[in-house]
Amino acid sequence: MQLSNSEKLILLMLSEVHEKLGIKGESGVDPTFIQAAIYSGHTWGVEWKYSWIFDNPDAQPPELNDVINILDMWSIVEEAYEAFDDDQKAQLDQLAPPFANNPGFPGFDGNEEGEFSSIATFLTEHLDRFTRFKGRICDSYRPSVAGYRRMYRVFETVQPALFDRRLTVNELAQILNSRSPHSQD
Repeated sequence: MQLSNSEKLILLMLSEVHEKLGIKGESGVDPTFIQAAIYSGHTWGVEWKYSWIFDNPDAQPPELNDVINILDMWSIVEEAYEAFDDDQKAQLDQLAPPFANNPGFPGFDGNEEGEFSSIATFLTEHLDRFTRFKGRICDSYRPSVAGYRRMYRVFETVQPALFDRRLTVNELAQILNSRSPHSQD
């Protein structure tokens, strides 16, 4: 959703009046959410949350699909690891030593990948997507997206088989090891 500065100002003022007066309209539009979408620059989120209002959704930021893929992959990675027993965790530690010790989503680089981080925060905090990461989107202090993309390419190859099962130790090791720029592509 592309909004002019005038439209943003009008929407902010209306949402503040709506909120201050405690108006509960039939539309179910949350004025706090509207304010968060405008202040964060993620007005595309309004179309996501209230898709039934809009006929033609506008273009979404190019980073959005990457963020969704990355968070989806990390959700499955973390869930698989949490389900492993001690022997499986030890086996993973042998197969993927630099990344296997309690693998968890480390976030995005605040300097180089701010838009990725901002989108992830908006998805988790305001759209209630990927709730596993709510409050956990942080600065990884180093560029991470390239490594996540390498991981996702490997993840995509096993994802169709995950309909009724979790990742195996070997699959998770392959995914984690692909994060390194020295991995085989």
